[in-house]
Amino acid sequence: MIQIEKLRKVYSSKVAVDDVSFEVDKGVIFGLLGPNGAGKTTTIRMILNIILPDSGRVLFDGVPFSEETKSRVGYLPEERGLYKKNKVGDTIEYFGSLKNMNRLDIKKQAKYWLEKFDIKDRVTGKVEELSKGNQQKIQFIISVLHKPDLLILDEPFSGFDPVNQDLLKDLLIELKKSGKTIIFSTHQMEQVEKLCDRICLINDGKVVLSGNLNDVKKQHGNNSVKLSFSGDASFIKDYPNVKHINAFENYAEMIVTDKFVFKNFIDDANKKLEIKSFQIAEPSLHSIFVEKVGGAKVEEAR
Repeated sequence: MIQIEKLRKVYSSKVAVDDVSFEVDKGVIFGLLGPNGAGKTTTIRMILNIILPDSGRVLFDGVPFSEETKSRVGYLPEERGLYKKNKVGDTIEYFGSLKNMNRLDIKKQAKYWLEKFDIKDRVTGKVEELSKGNQQKIQFIISVLHKPDLLILDEPFSGFDPVNQDLLKDLLIELKKSGKTIIFSTHQMEQVEKLCDRICLINDGKVVLSGNLNDVKKQHGNNSVKLSFSGDASFIKDYPNVKHINAFENYAEMIVTDKFVFKNFIDDANKKLEIKSFQIAEPSLHSIFVEKVGGAKVEEAR
């Protein structure tokens, strides 16, 4: 559905996007990942023709993005924007009219989505009277109201509590099953692992990793170790041939080199820890992100 070919965008002396290329097939959920300042939002804005690239092109179903294309796209921007003094129902109706929807269809779709999010009783209240999470729900409804073929969501899970994050996850899966194509950008790797068919990781404006999510994890899987334990595991960070460790109070996930000797590690760890489980497995997307982007960038993203 979407072909991104060698996009480049420079602001003054800052190269925001540098030779970015990827494709998004119809009916998939595609994750556009990267730390703050990586170029994700700039890439999204060029896909939507909000800003023009200095070079490269975006094709939608094989043709350049046009005014006609806009009616087939829904967009949830990172910078949320609602008219807070307006009533919820009036706000939804206004944005629906911008997509050339008639009033009957707007009311029908609004009722469907307000019931999905369990906020149909708020339709006559003002936007400013809603909680941040409920305002986020209205913003999402606006982006899907006109039944777009392509839905682009910039940080859709921010502002939602865990219950509503799960609700949104289920709704995105439902939209995918109905044939919609979804591109979303997020820092929440757990959500990407639950949802995405394919991913593209951008850092400093360049693509550093791209492909089918399962294939990406397999490529990094032979050198991943997951360990749950009781005790002080601080020794692991200096252990030979450990490239990176993501450690918690009683759990650690390590990326190790080919020279890492598993038996030696288990023998040494048993002297210092009570090991509850030890697993050689595919890495989490979080650990791949850390490995490719670097710890400093991850801390900045957090």
